[in-house]
Amino acid sequence: MQDALAQALEALQEKVGDRTIDGAIRFDFTELGALRIDQQGARLDDGSEADCTISADLDTFKAMFDGDLSPTAAFMTGRIKIDGDMGMAMKTASLLG
Repeated sequence: MQDALAQALEALQEKVGDRTIDGAIRFDFTELGALRIDQQGARLDDGSEADCTISADLDTFKAMFDGDLSPTAAFMTGRIKIDGDMGMAMKTASLLG
């Protein structure tokens, strides 16, 4: 399981590159743990408060990262859950796009 989280982190770091955001977004992989994007870039979640938490299983996140599933479609079909600042969640699409 930890290998899958490490691979997800690597994919997130590649997508985000050296970009950061003003705030924090947590990606909660329901079965594995969590990652985050904040002022320090993409990294393992440290448990500190986030402006927005996006929760889903790893397959759903992978489909979004690969461009096979739009974040809007994932949200509208209930494949992801968003808790917190919706504006911050919308920034995620531009970071990953």
